[in-house]
Amino acid sequence: MSEIYSTAIATLQQADSILREIIDRVGSYTLPETLQTGDLLDCLTQSIIYQQLSGKAAAAIHRRVLLLYPNGLSAAAILATSDEDFRSAGLSRSKILYLKDLAAHVQTDFPTLADLEIQDDESIIRTLTQIKGVGRWTAQMFLMFRLHRLDVLPVDDLGIRAAMRRYYSLEDLPDRKTADRIGQPWKPYRTIASWYLWRSLDLPSDSLTN
Repeated sequence: MSEIYSTAIATLQQADSILREIIDRVGSYTLPETLQTGDLLDCLTQSIIYQQLSGKAAAAIHRRVLLLYPNGLSAAAILATSDEDFRSAGLSRSKILYLKDLAAHVQTDFPTLADLEIQDDESIIRTLTQIKGVGRWTAQMFLMFRLHRLDVLPVDDLGIRAAMRRYYSLEDLPDRKTADRIGQPWKPYRTIASWYLWRSLDLPSDSLTN
């Protein structure tokens, strides 16, 4: 594990006793092994396809969409694809609209990946959410999984909120304000804390002593 991740995990363990137990139970931090490497169009295409679907179903649809482009995915190719072909790959009408709006933005003077990399997180979120179907959550996933930003807490994410309810003795799912408050001690490594919360949902419900 790289030094920055070792430092981050040690900091999180010291900052939050509940999170410390979660980290101990989950084990090694493997998010770096699943980080995206494609360009802006590739990554946001995948993110849009994966919205509100199980991982297995989304992966199957994503593979079928990519098969439509034997010469590689491009904005021009997406815009030239018929709705019928997209539907045959498993995309809903709304996601077809989102992908074509994404492609239309990419074809204009929309910032490139290199442009976004030098911006702060909130500026990137404001830019990406100009695209139909790209909300704050999708933009945050892009920050976490493509730009490798270390301090992102997606308070709208159901998995994050479910883990907080489960391990922080909450009667109900926390609202955004409560989730943000719980995550304050995790700065500046909230991405790593979020990853551990996601993984904690696979733990037995009685696995923590707190």
